Amino acid sequence: MTQTTRREVMALISGALAGATLGGPAFAQGAPKRGGILRISAPANPSSLDPATGGAGSDHAFLFTMYDTLTEWDFETLKPKPGLAESWSFSDPTTLVLNIRSGVIFHDGTPLDAEAVKFNLERNKSDPKSNIKADLAAMESAAVTGPLQVTLKLSTPDAALPGILSDRAGMMVSPAAVKASAAGNVARTPVGAGAYAFVSWADGEKIVIKRNEKYWKPNRPYPDGIEFSIIPELTTGSRSVTAGQNDLMYQLPPRQKAIVERASSIKIFNGPTLYVFQIFLNWAKPPFDNIKVRQAFNFAIDRETFVKAALAGLAEPAYMNLPKAHWAYDKSVAGLYPYDPDKAKKLLTEAGFKDGLPIELVGYPDQDSVQRQEILIEQFRKAGMNVRFLNAPIAEASAAFFGAEKRGSGILAAWTGRPDPSLTYSLMFTKDAYYNGGRGAVPPELEAAIKESRASEDIELRRKAFATVQRLVMENAFVAPLAFQFELVAMNKKVQGYRPNLLGKPKYDDVWLES
Repeated sequence: MTQTTRREVMALISGALAGATLGGPAFAQGAPKRGGILRISAPANPSSLDPATGGAGSDHAFLFTMYDTLTEWDFETLKPKPGLAESWSFSDPTTLVLNIRSGVIFHDGTPLDAEAVKFNLERNKSDPKSNIKADLAAMESAAVTGPLQVTLKLSTPDAALPGILSDRAGMMVSPAAVKASAAGNVARTPVGAGAYAFVSWADGEKIVIKRNEKYWKPNRPYPDGIEFSIIPELTTGSRSVTAGQNDLMYQLPPRQKAIVERASSIKIFNGPTLYVFQIFLNWAKPPFDNIKVRQAFNFAIDRETFVKAALAGLAEPAYMNLPKAHWAYDKSVAGLYPYDPDKAKKLLTEAGFKDGLPIELVGYPDQDSVQRQEILIEQFRKAGMNVRFLNAPIAEASAAFFGAEKRGSGILAAWTGRPDPSLTYSLMFTKDAYYNGGRGAVPPELEAAIKESRASEDIELRRKAFATVQRLVMENAFVAPLAFQFELVAMNKKVQGYRPNLLGKPKYDDVWLES
C-alpha cells in the first residue's frame, strides 16, 4: 500500500470518528495572546512525573506539558508526525533512523542531542524501574550515528515504532537530571524539554509549572504557566469550574454535563475517544486462572445498561479494546459476549463453582467509581458472583494491583488508549508487560499475532493481524471491557484554542487565555 493510500485510509478513519462525535458548540475566537495562568482541575494525583516509572494512564495529562516526544500524534487520526525527531525513515525493515531537531535544550540548559536520545531509549528499555520496556521490545540497540542522528537496530520489523515514540517511550528526560538524582529517577523533580518547566508538587493537592522561555516551537506556549489542582471528587472539580476557581476540567462526569451546561459562562467540548472503562484481570491467580470463570465474568456484564446507568448514555458499549470507528475494529469479535447471566452461571458450574463465587476486585473511592461498582456488583450477583471492591486512590490502587503486592483478582479502571493499537495489546497481553496484572503467560499465537501486527506498514495486513489479536484476547477473556467514554472537557469562556483528541488525553498546544 502506498503512503498516499494510507493517508486516504486515515482520513476515512478521521471522518468516521468525527461522525461519531457528540458535537460541541462553536465559539468565536480572537487572535491568540500570551499571558495568564491556566488553572486546571485534575482528577488524580500522578503516580510519578518520570515517564519511564509511572504506572497510571492519568499521568499523561501532566507529562505531556513537561516532556516533548520524539514524534507527536495527529489529534484526529493519531498518525505520527514530527516532534523532537524532525524526520525518520526505515532504511530497511529492521533499521529505524531518527533525525533529531537542532537547537532543543532541556529545562536545565543541557542539550537534547543524539546522545540524550540514546540515553533515554536505553533507559526506557533496560532500567529495572522502567514500566515501559514492552514499548521498545523490538529495539535491540540504539547508536549515535551523528550529532543529531540516532539509528535503532530492531530484532524484528516494527512499523508501529514511530507511533509508539509519541507516547511515554518517546518522552525525553534530561540525562544530567537522571544522573544527578540520588534515586536515579526524576519522579518528583521532572526535567524535560516540553512547553512548561516544573515548579512544585504538593502531593495530592497541586502541581505548578511555568512557561519554558526557550521552547523550540515559535510563540508557544501562550499561558505563563499552569496550575493543576488535584480534585479526585469529580463533582467538586466541576463545581470549581462553574464557580470560577478553575478554568478547565477534563474527564467531566457524564452525569454532570447537563448541570454544568446551565452555567452561561461555561462551554463543553466533547468527542469520541479510545478511553475504555474495563476490568483488568489477573489471570495468573484464582479465580481468573480458570478460563471459564473469565468467560462467565464477561457474559455477566450488561454493557448497554452499564452505559445508560453509569455514563448517562454518553459512551459506546465495549466488547473489545477498540471502538467501532477504529480501523482495526473486528465486528465478529464484538459478538462473543452478549449479556447472558444464565450462560455465566453454567460456565461457573462447569468451573466448579455451582454454589457461587466470591471475587475481590480493586477500585477507586470517588463517587462516580463507586456508582460504577454498585451497578456491576448487582449484575455479577445475578450471575452467581459475589463481588466486593477494595478501594484506594488511583495511583495507590493501580500500584497495589499491577505492582509487587498483586492485591485483588482484578481492578476496575480504564485504559486510556495508545496512538498505535499494537502498543495497547503488547502492554496488556504480553507475558512480562506491566499492565498484565499477574505477568501471566499468554498463548504463543497471541504473542506472534501482536508481533505480526507491527511487521508491516500495509494497513490491510495490519488489520488482518489485529483481527487475530482481538479474537485471541477475547476468546481467552483476558480482560472485561465495559465502555468507551466520550471526552468531556468543561471550561470557562476565557479559555480559547482547546481541541479534543482521539486519545482523550488533554494537550494544551494551542490554548490561550482571553483577558
